[in-house]
Amino acid sequence: MEEGSVTNGEPLELYLHIPFCVKKCAYCDFLSAPATDDVIEDYVGVLKQEIMQKAACVSERNVTSIFFGGGTPSLLSSMQIMELMETVRKAFQIDPDAEITMECNPGTVTAGKLLAMKVAGINRLSIGLQSAQDGELRTLGRIHRNADFLSCYELARKAGFQNLNIDLIYGFPGQTAESFSKTLREVCGLLPEHISVYRLIIEEGTPFYDWYHRDAERRDAGEIPKILPTEEEEEKMEQALRKILSQHGYQQYEISNYARQGKACRHNIGYWTGVEYLGLGLGASSMMDACRFQNTSDLSEYMKEDFSPREKIHLTGEMQMEEFMFLGLRMLCGVQKHEFYKRFGRDLMQVYGRQIRKLSAMGLLTETTEDVRLTARGVQLGNVVFAAFLKSGI
Repeated sequence: MEEGSVTNGEPLELYLHIPFCVKKCAYCDFLSAPATDDVIEDYVGVLKQEIMQKAACVSERNVTSIFFGGGTPSLLSSMQIMELMETVRKAFQIDPDAEITMECNPGTVTAGKLLAMKVAGINRLSIGLQSAQDGELRTLGRIHRNADFLSCYELARKAGFQNLNIDLIYGFPGQTAESFSKTLREVCGLLPEHISVYRLIIEEGTPFYDWYHRDAERRDAGEIPKILPTEEEEEKMEQALRKILSQHGYQQYEISNYARQGKACRHNIGYWTGVEYLGLGLGASSMMDACRFQNTSDLSEYMKEDFSPREKIHLTGEMQMEEFMFLGLRMLCGVQKHEFYKRFGRDLMQVYGRQIRKLSAMGLLTETTEDVRLTARGVQLGNVVFAAFLKSGI
């Protein structure tokens, strides 16, 4: 990223990575690890330096959303949260109506910390519940129990937060459609503004991966948590998900996200629709000026104030169109044809007509004079659709 390389006033999203947690969950492959209080304090100091340095290159950009992700951002102290937000406000031009989200683990918040977040200007919390069943939380390796979540949720409301998201996972060992439905009903009964629901993917480098791909003897001996749900059981979970959330007034607007009217996550919508974003912190990714780049993932290098970009990829026009399609199609409103033409100066059907016609014949897409969007079956088989718009696709 070079000074003078951006257009004044254009929207920009910020992502701040807090790579620390109490302990790694059994399914987690994110860049995060436990750390001492001293390490966290030193990291916050270096992150503030990066904020000031990078902001100088985008001083005229209008920041429309900020997202503190991790790891566990709520592991920070009240003072550290206040300091980071104060630094961000000094360094960047923040939209008065900006959406500012912080991810929270129920086992790491207090009433005082939530009030500090509110005073600092954070106006949206994303609470990682994952399951409302204590036995399932133990299987996932979470540090909290459902009672801790309920306390966190109540404290957040008392602190004045009026925009809360709850994260859930389905398809993990020992879970059933019945237990998942119970979790969904309990969560809907709390009336959060937003619910994110992700299907478990067993990633290499996680305890789940070791259990299911390496530790056959331990699994056979019954030392490993229960087997993964069958495809039939997962289908029942997905049916319950759509039915229960719809019954409680939640509209699905993206493959994994549901919201009440007007409460869709603006930060994520920006990502799916191509708004540029700047990542700050260890391993954080950015997309600026048709270029993707990433900070170092080596904590020792980062702590030496090495903020130089890694894995820099310049996006060709073809790559930008591919991303516009497979990211935009995640949204249930689909890709608008006039937006494609506005951005690339080309007719959508002339560029991708073959793929769209083939996917439509397969029952995965629907095409109108205005847009192209996923069908209900396409939502379930999204990866098939997205792959079709890559150079190596159908």
